[in-house]
Amino acid sequence: MKTKQRTLQVYRILDGSYPREIEFLIYSSAYQLLISVILSAQTTDNQVNAVTPLLFSRYPAPEDLCTAEASDLEDIIHSIGFFRRKALLIREAACTLVKTYGGEVPLTLKELLTIPGVGRKSANVIIGHIAGQGAIITDTHFMRVVRRLGLTDEKDPMKIETEIASLVDVSLQFRFSMTVNLHGRRVCHARHPSCTECPLQELCPSSDGGYDSHGHRYSHHSPAPR
Repeated sequence: MKTKQRTLQVYRILDGSYPREIEFLIYSSAYQLLISVILSAQTTDNQVNAVTPLLFSRYPAPEDLCTAEASDLEDIIHSIGFFRRKALLIREAACTLVKTYGGEVPLTLKELLTIPGVGRKSANVIIGHIAGQGAIITDTHFMRVVRRLGLTDEKDPMKIETEIASLVDVSLQFRFSMTVNLHGRRVCHARHPSCTECPLQELCPSSDGGYDSHGHRYSHHSPAPR
């Protein structure tokens, strides 16, 4: 079966297996999602969701966050990874929104990439959730699953994004990204994937092996890589 056809089958199975609405970060505006996505780098979504209610109650708009004291931001987000650096980034991001985009979050990839703390993955999250446009979100869960499924052999996030985008119709890309991500969190875990419970088992060339934390396959008959 050609990779594009198999990718569509993967999409249909996951689309029918997971809820229509999939959200990992709690937000009520594009501004809140932008700041939450910046905070989520190398940190769990749950950790971000634990600090953002207080953050947004004190700084409900970009204009407020732009003038915040770094020490106050650090106090609020100190429980997440790299909190000092992220305190500076979210303030710089807010200032960019105010000074360059009139306090609004831009919704093009080119513009989003001008905001401090925003890379392609973060930009695609915003484009998909807020703009409702096609977006391939290459986070660690997504990359692990598509590699195990044999949809790509690439390791670089940009190359994976490009290759998967060529296999999935633009109208399906964001939904595909979100269901694959959720599947990676619930079933296709990094070290101990639940292959016997996986609805993709018959389509997955890796279903009879073990995996390291990066999604690379190894034989059950040899020790797992450290």
